[in-house]
Amino acid sequence: MKLLFAAVAAAGLLCAADVNLGQPLTLKQPVAISTLLAKPAAYVGKTVQVKGKITAVCQDMGCWMELADDKDAKIRIKVEDGVIVFPKSSAGKTAIAEGRFSKQDSGYQIDGTGAIIQGN
Repeated sequence: MKLLFAAVAAAGLLCAADVNLGQPLTLKQPVAISTLLAKPAAYVGKTVQVKGKITAVCQDMGCWMELADDKDAKIRIKVEDGVIVFPKSSAGKTAIAEGRFSKQDSGYQIDGTGAIIQGN
């Protein structure tokens, strides 16, 4: 019985572990997604870090995820196909992502270089 309890506890800890993807994060503090989108010209071309709840993940190749902050501002984190693969089951978890903030025809996005999906 003790062995079964220990195995269940260990499995729970493994499931709660953070998942590090891509390059290690270099910035110390995230900027609010709502701040990025309120004054995008100040950030275009710069490396930024954001933190938020994962609201969507590419279900084909895991090549993008969408994060929302506590004000429901959303930003897409796009990565090179195959370089980083966001787990398709990550929706609902919290993530910290870093990359270059860019303007696209469809709006703004972060060209991701690294992320941490927190095991919450």
